[in-house]
Amino acid sequence: MRKFDTKVQDLKYRVLREVARYAFEDRELYWYHDIPKLIVQGKEPTMRCCVYKERAIIGERIKLAIGGDKSNPNVIEVIDIACDECSVSGHTVTDNCRGCIAHRCEEACPKGAIYFDRQQKAHIDKDKCVECGRCAAVCPYSAIVNNKRPCEKACKIGAISMNEDKCASINYDKCISCGACVYMCPFGAISEKSFILDVIDIIKKSENNTKYKTYAVVAPSISSQFSYAKLGQVITGIKKLGFHHVIEAALGADLVAYKEAKELKEKGFLTSSCCPAFVKYVETQFPQLKDNISHNLSPMAEIAKYIKEHDPDCKIVFMGPCTAKKAEFQKETVKPYIDSVITFEELQALFDGRDIELEGLEEDVLDNASYYGRIFARSGGLADAVAEAIKEQEPSDFKLNAIACDGIEECKMALLKASKKVLPNNFIEGMACKGGCIGGAGCLTHGEKNKSEVDKYGKEAFEKSIMDAISIYIQE
Repeated sequence: MRKFDTKVQDLKYRVLREVARYAFEDRELYWYHDIPKLIVQGKEPTMRCCVYKERAIIGERIKLAIGGDKSNPNVIEVIDIACDECSVSGHTVTDNCRGCIAHRCEEACPKGAIYFDRQQKAHIDKDKCVECGRCAAVCPYSAIVNNKRPCEKACKIGAISMNEDKCASINYDKCISCGACVYMCPFGAISEKSFILDVIDIIKKSENNTKYKTYAVVAPSISSQFSYAKLGQVITGIKKLGFHHVIEAALGADLVAYKEAKELKEKGFLTSSCCPAFVKYVETQFPQLKDNISHNLSPMAEIAKYIKEHDPDCKIVFMGPCTAKKAEFQKETVKPYIDSVITFEELQALFDGRDIELEGLEEDVLDNASYYGRIFARSGGLADAVAEAIKEQEPSDFKLNAIACDGIEECKMALLKASKKVLPNNFIEGMACKGGCIGGAGCLTHGEKNKSEVDKYGKEAFEKSIMDAISIYIQE
């Protein structure tokens, strides 16, 4: 078993691996019968109340692994049958209640939802409670707490609530597809759609058809993943899957940093365009700032655009840590350049679905980007890159005053200030995930160690400046 942060990730991976194996071997996929029995063996349950429910949930996971609900354009979905183990969210009276006679909670409640038993212990009538929190605020013992489900806690933009069946429900008008709920759900009841079958189809057609080549564009955060193998072995593994070339998205990051620096100097204030979840958050929650979003493509799309201009018939698959990229590549502005997107979790499933053992492979190398392009993977890297790009461009009096927002909550604070014209900074680096891309929901592992691995990888870059990395691109 490969190293993942949680057993939920491992379960999702095992489903994806079997789907990939069936597809690579051209076996007809009886998803409702074969794979659930492979994942859940025997008659004794290991995760749920009975093996039949376990297999039913696996069947729903397989539906997502083969594309999910086609009528729902959002990439994040709830598996209703798996979402039944969390306690009901809301304010609850704990054992800290001393049965005092002041009854401040009762006086504070605007709906009369507080009542008392014979011992004067408080209780909350959930049919009347409106979750205003006034009772909790006045309790002298802090005996009333607001319990939120892990998915609700994880969603910092308030896109998740409970429906009438007490299952998680996603407000798709608010959802930014960041995947925080996916990673934090302890039962894996929320997951993202997979395009793994589309990627396998691209690979198989390229192997049987010399008319087009396949390119894998890999996110710079790959340097912190697949800890059991060397990065060069991972690159070789991607080629053994059937990809002709493996390109660093960090080269696109260098291009974006160069262009974003020029745009910033022209406009005076800018927010970044690299994180698709952040971009959607600005568009939906701060539409008055929409024109301040950088008009540049993301690094993924920028380098793919360059490739397609030189090889129009090629197919390009992006591999990274980000669930929101699955939404981004379907946008009209990006669709011409990216053919599909998979996460690192799905890439691991592809390796094992084709029985590729990375540890035994020779090491290959990536095309060189600069140090600055590679550190886009972690919070603060983009701001550092833009600062460097300003230095490397023609001298000017422009002074960069950037703010690097680590996670959507920090983004919200900066955007609120910007909307009220009280933000002292002239550039907002917005990263929806804590830590930046290395905190993406599609990572195999998360943690502080990943940041140091990205910085180490950046320092290994052959090209020492942004201009060195992109010179052949901007000359054309």
